Amino acid sequence: MLKPGQAAPEFTLPDADMELVSLAAYQGRQHVILFFYPKDDTPGCTLEATDFSDHEEEFGRQDCTLLGISRDDCLRHAEFRDKHGISVRLLSDEEGQVCRRYGVWQAKEVDGVKKHGILRSTFVIDKQGLVRHAFYGVNAKGHALEMLRLAKEL
Repeated sequence: MLKPGQAAPEFTLPDADMELVSLAAYQGRQHVILFFYPKDDTPGCTLEATDFSDHEEEFGRQDCTLLGISRDDCLRHAEFRDKHGISVRLLSDEEGQVCRRYGVWQAKEVDGVKKHGILRSTFVIDKQGLVRHAFYGVNAKGHALEMLRLAKEL
C-alpha cells in the first residue's frame, strides 16, 4: 500500500476513447485525483464517477485533474461514460498492472469464496508526482466532496 510522501507509480493507460493517458504528463502542471473503482455501471461506482464529474470544474479551479481507473475495457468505459454523462477521464487497466502497483487489487471474501477485486481507493498526487493522501476502502457517498476539500489545501 502506498503512503503519503511516496512517489506515485507511473503509468500510461488508454481512456474510453482509446487515447493514451500518462501520469507523467501532469507532473509540474497539475495535481491529480486518481480514483480506482471496481466496475463500470454498478451503483457505487456510478455514484462516485458522477459525483466527481459534477464537481470537475471546481477541481479544475484547484489545478486538479480527475482520473478514474478500473479493469473494464475502453468500450465499456465509453458506454458507461455516455450512459451517465460522466465527464472525468476513465482509464482501462485490463491487465491490472496499475491496480497492483497502487495496492488496490486485493483478495475479498464474498459468501465464503475468496476472490480478487479492486478495493475502492483514491490517491491525491501533487504536481511533483508525490502521493499526498492515500485512501483505501473508501465509501462512494460524499467522497468527491471530501477530495475537493483536500484539493483546496494543496
